[in-house]
Amino acid sequence: MRAIAESAGTGGAAEVRAPIDIPALIDSHPVSSFQRWILVLVGCAVVMDGFDVQAMGFVAPAIVHEWGIEKAALGPVFGAGLLGMLVGSLVLSICADRFGRRPVLIAATVFFALCMLATTGVHTLGQLLAMRFVTGIGLGGIMANASALASEYSPHRRRVTLMMWVSCGFTGGAVLGGAISALLLPLGGWRAVFVFGGVVPLVIAALMLRYMPESMQFLVLRGRRLDRVQQWLRHIAPGVSVDAASRYVVHEAKQEGAPVTELFRGGRARATLLLWGINFLNLLNLFFLANWLPTLAVDAGYSANVAVAAGTLLQVGGVVGTVAMGPLIDRVGFYRVLVPVFALAVLTIALIGQPALPLAAMLAAVVVSGFCIVGAQPALIALASSVYPTTVRATGMGWSLGIGRAGSIAGPLVAGWLIGLHWSNGALFVAAALPALLSCAMVFCMGRTGFGKGNNGNNGAATREGEKT
Repeated sequence: MRAIAESAGTGGAAEVRAPIDIPALIDSHPVSSFQRWILVLVGCAVVMDGFDVQAMGFVAPAIVHEWGIEKAALGPVFGAGLLGMLVGSLVLSICADRFGRRPVLIAATVFFALCMLATTGVHTLGQLLAMRFVTGIGLGGIMANASALASEYSPHRRRVTLMMWVSCGFTGGAVLGGAISALLLPLGGWRAVFVFGGVVPLVIAALMLRYMPESMQFLVLRGRRLDRVQQWLRHIAPGVSVDAASRYVVHEAKQEGAPVTELFRGGRARATLLLWGINFLNLLNLFFLANWLPTLAVDAGYSANVAVAAGTLLQVGGVVGTVAMGPLIDRVGFYRVLVPVFALAVLTIALIGQPALPLAAMLAAVVVSGFCIVGAQPALIALASSVYPTTVRATGMGWSLGIGRAGSIAGPLVAGWLIGLHWSNGALFVAAALPALLSCAMVFCMGRTGFGKGNNGNNGAATREGEKT
């Protein structure tokens, strides 16, 4: 990797090194301990996202008991958290493409932690609602930025696998939320859960502040802190010659327009709209199943234990789906995996509510539905990463998730409305199969756009060199 160029001096010739291709360098080397540590750090941040969602559900009965309020009064509180996450996803992703993934991810984690601690001081329903909304804003900035950073430090051959493993932190955090809540509620009440949820992310933020690097691609495109790029490359590829005079290439051009408008340029408009639609529909389905499946199981005549088992098996299926789909997508591509996965979801979701279905078959349908719907959501995050270049990747991923958050709000509400109209369980689950059918069709259409065929996120973007200033 050497080239001969004329010196800027008196006409002599000087040997200079060609620019270092950062994506190619990452792709050509094994995943280093430095990269694994980055994935662990961002994964820990994602864990706290899942912890918050599940923990709030577990502390709700204690709050109802202490304040003497109706259970239904907490419905807006749950919605406020999701609405805050929607706002955070849309706003903080734009900030990440402007200021960097690292500062926004750390700031969002610290903000979320402080809000959790502040929640211990609320004494009214209105105060709790307000705190859940602002807490959600911080949470909304975590998933997209963590995934973007994981993507930019992962080799092409394993990118989807590693990103989806990071996303597993959400489900792991949900399990942790349940376990920690069960432990702390008898000891310190519901406020102890929020203390734990505030202290742990502060520790994670401190570790990220100390050890987590910024995206090298982002710094090169912005022409910032190239000395740090030099330092981090030595951790990834110790044998590569890199010094203060090195120049870098990332195969992308700096975007000059507003980040959101850039999502619709470069032929990405159709892919962007399809991504938004798929995320909306899938999270609508996911939150419908997660929120209503146990209740509907009881209404169908199953015991409370079976209802709890059904809710748990949905998440178990999601974990298996996430772990299994990543390597498969890396091998054969997004669309060859996601189209049949959503087609299978149509069948299994419709089966869940059928009254004549044996218990074992019903639970099997729940597991497969979790595999398809819950497991596919991290794949959709990875798909968004592959569609957008570095300069708007966080925005693209954040807005896809943000639109999806609207689906997470709509799903339980629409289901509640249909239940109020006295729809049968069979009709409800057939209706829930329709979003999966639409997701299948939209994924198929997206495959025709040409975006996301690979998982490198370049999509033919022009090359840009970053030179030390």
